[in-house]
Amino acid sequence: MEDFNRYFEDHAPGLYLEDRFSRPRRTRFATGVPAFLGLMPGQTKLHGPVMLSLWSHFKLYIGEPTQDCNLAYAVHGFFQNGGRRCYVVVLPSGTAQSLQAGLDVISNLNTLDLVCAPDIVKDRNQAFTQQQMLVYHCEGRGDRFAILDSRSGDDKDSVWTQWSEINGRNGAIYYPWVKVRGFQSDTVMVPPCGHIAGVYARTDHGRGVHKAPANEVLEGVVDLEFHLDNRSQAYLNSRRINCLRAFPGRGIRVWGARTLSGHNTWMYVNVRRLFLTAVRWIDWHLQDLTFEPNDHVLWARIERELTEYFYGQYRHGALKGRTPQEAFYVKCNEETNSQENCGLGEVVTEIGLAPANPYEFVVIRLIHGANGVRITEPERPATL
Repeated sequence: MEDFNRYFEDHAPGLYLEDRFSRPRRTRFATGVPAFLGLMPGQTKLHGPVMLSLWSHFKLYIGEPTQDCNLAYAVHGFFQNGGRRCYVVVLPSGTAQSLQAGLDVISNLNTLDLVCAPDIVKDRNQAFTQQQMLVYHCEGRGDRFAILDSRSGDDKDSVWTQWSEINGRNGAIYYPWVKVRGFQSDTVMVPPCGHIAGVYARTDHGRGVHKAPANEVLEGVVDLEFHLDNRSQAYLNSRRINCLRAFPGRGIRVWGARTLSGHNTWMYVNVRRLFLTAVRWIDWHLQDLTFEPNDHVLWARIERELTEYFYGQYRHGALKGRTPQEAFYVKCNEETNSQENCGLGEVVTEIGLAPANPYEFVVIRLIHGANGVRITEPERPATL
């Protein structure tokens, strides 16, 4: 109170506006929101998650970026490429236990959908193990996607080995590393995940998650660790490694959008994220259905709200078909909800979607229970 009174001692009567900016606190539904987990020089305690909406917030709430800080370059690259909001978790060390602690603190956040850990490729021997932890985290949560880096210096065969060693659908690998301007001087080579996350966010805001985050310029990148030709591209693309390419007169671009999955249904990043976003939206908007009577009234409401949501996706070009009926269907009735499901307190909804790319129906089952929404493996319907 003394500071407040002292403030007005040297001011004439009137109206005064004092700007005090604090960290943003937003809870709206959004996509293209990553969590960055990494190391900060001099910090040996778990710190975060801290939400940032500007690059300048990094220095204020995380620390001074140093020349060799991959975490800072990742966050900087994210905002350079159109990112709007992210979370940062500072890990105590580069160990698997430290990474798991960081994953635990973001586990219950429903406001993010991407995960990046630029420092875990520093230890070449532990890189794949820790990246697998990242992907398992995303698979377990069922609402987020991991953007993985290759290891510095790896050739195309080594990156193919990386893809073979990591199992999962909710992740993608990008190769090679990128050269950026250093915080103190000259240029440095850094993992590309932060810049890629910015491209995801930029594409999401500009077009939607149904648009593949590819053929997009990487801002803030001055060069690549390796320059790939068409032959190398063909080799890596067939093995679902996403390449970064430099094209004369067109800049440095993301030139691939394939997931880790060996299942052709989930081959493309945009298709997988379309489904993950649908699950997030359902969990976000239908939470008030918990403890409602599991009967025809509830089933009809679920069908109505989901039909409205997917119709909106169809109108935005996320789904293909000459009519909405060709693009999607939603089924929540006696056929999908057996007495056994009702006895378990679960509501089962079957959804068929024809993603914009590839053009085919992918059928999943959404199970809404006490632990939230989960999805089953895709199936191909016998008839449409």
